[in-house]
Amino acid sequence: MSFPVHRPRRLRRTPALRALVRETSLRMDQLVAPLFVVSGHGVERPIGSMPGHSQRSVDRAVAEARDLFALGVRSFLLFGLPDRKDDEGSGAWDPEGPVPTALKALRDALPGALLMADVCVDEYTTHGHCGVLRTHRDGSVDVDNDATVERLQKSAVVYARAGADVVAPSDMMDGRVGALRRALDQEGFSETVLLSYAVKYASGFYGPFREAADCAPQFGDRAGYQMDPANVREAMKEVALDIEEGADMVMVKPALAYLDVIARVKAAVDVPVAAYNVSGEYAMLHAAAANGWLDLGRVVKETLTSIRRAGADIIVTYHARDLAGVLG
Repeated sequence: MSFPVHRPRRLRRTPALRALVRETSLRMDQLVAPLFVVSGHGVERPIGSMPGHSQRSVDRAVAEARDLFALGVRSFLLFGLPDRKDDEGSGAWDPEGPVPTALKALRDALPGALLMADVCVDEYTTHGHCGVLRTHRDGSVDVDNDATVERLQKSAVVYARAGADVVAPSDMMDGRVGALRRALDQEGFSETVLLSYAVKYASGFYGPFREAADCAPQFGDRAGYQMDPANVREAMKEVALDIEEGADMVMVKPALAYLDVIARVKAAVDVPVAAYNVSGEYAMLHAAAANGWLDLGRVVKETLTSIRRAGADIIVTYHARDLAGVLG
């Protein structure tokens, strides 16, 4: 008895067939577009290492969000650059700061948008670290976990009050998810969603972001609180702890060098999983395309599809405009 020859190519023959059997979807409304907000009016300062992106005053940030919304992006993640920094990052919880001001303006301008606020103090501190520093008897300096969490609580409440649908702590302090959840609930913001940067690696791919947000550490590095790139078990522990503390969604950052981690997290949890396609990943594709080595639209689509295929439900990415050009 003979059997028919299997011919997988049959299902690849036409665009309609390929679309019909495609296993992974990629849509504009699965993306979150970051915005870098500064004070002032009419300000738009291009970020040299991130072509197409700028530090924008609130009015220009609203205009950018309108354009992206018209392209199908529905979610925005805000980062603020203050006029003044101090040692503890007090600008992060200033109700008149760039992020709360932008949240209010975006809520009025785009009532259908989903607004997220990054919760950290690195952009607001003179030293560039993600928390309040403490000096030990031996003269060594590190980030004070609990003192930092208190500041993050204040920031999260200010952002929720200004209109954030989602607050996203990115600091990697222990216990901050539960602390933020309690603070939000106590202030009447029990409906505010908490997206935890649960797995944030001490990565070399953050370089362009540090230019964009003016937050490079003035000494040392962040390896004492961000994760070792070699570790996966630790990532799973961080995710489990954050969900136990009340995280509604969890995020893996960066994305491309950690697709295996995204897949492991997705298989283990029953909450939405986000991945941050970070600035260095964005910059390297643009640099290669500028040299004529890659077709930008094609590799952007392929890259973001790989992140979705690994298991990410949501992708934070600087590639929204690039993807719109190839998705149509």
